[in-house]
Amino acid sequence: MTKILIVEDEPTMRMGLADNLEFEGYEIDFADNGESGLKKILESNFDLVLLDVMLPKLSGFDVCKNVRKNGNKTPIILLTAKGEEIDKVLGLELGADDYVTKPFSLRELIARIKAVLRRSEISDQSNVKDIVQIGKLKINFTTYNAFDGDNSVQMTLKEFDVLKYLFLMKNKTVSRDDLLKEIWGQDVFTTTRTIDNFILKLRQKIEDDQNHPKIILTVHGIGYKLIG
Repeated sequence: MTKILIVEDEPTMRMGLADNLEFEGYEIDFADNGESGLKKILESNFDLVLLDVMLPKLSGFDVCKNVRKNGNKTPIILLTAKGEEIDKVLGLELGADDYVTKPFSLRELIARIKAVLRRSEISDQSNVKDIVQIGKLKINFTTYNAFDGDNSVQMTLKEFDVLKYLFLMKNKTVSRDDLLKEIWGQDVFTTTRTIDNFILKLRQKIEDDQNHPKIILTVHGIGYKLIG
């Protein structure tokens, strides 16, 4: 059974999420502050974490940062009442796989959970070699590891998925809509702006000069092309 940890300090929200997710067939565990949530994530095996941003003792952003710093790749969906773009981008940069802004509908949340779980469960069924060189990075698409020389580079599951899809389609133009469909699924309320943010982050990691990219090129009005 798929196990989800809910890290949420507001009791009504926590129990409401638990009741609905258990109805969907998920096994649920709880934490009501950032410190206990981080401890559970690092010491137990969860398939996904729903992580509130505004938490006592340790914020959701800090929890996310520490989880990734410890090499834990458990998928994380941030729950935040903040709608500003900077907060959403910060969460993704710290290693979150997705975010949902409060108030949200149950349908939207379930769609996002299923999409993240679907991406994390996909096995490597392509002909991609275990380790490939893309720009400055050596990428292992089987173990989801990235290296710049001898240094490990932190990347989220979604970043690996976007980069892998572009690599499989290298030298071909990939539209933003295709990336949304393949990586997030048609049932998720995600915009093309999300794709642009992920491309920006990938360029920061693989390009020698992100302002003059030579690996991931923009095809204006359509999408992107990975040159390989």
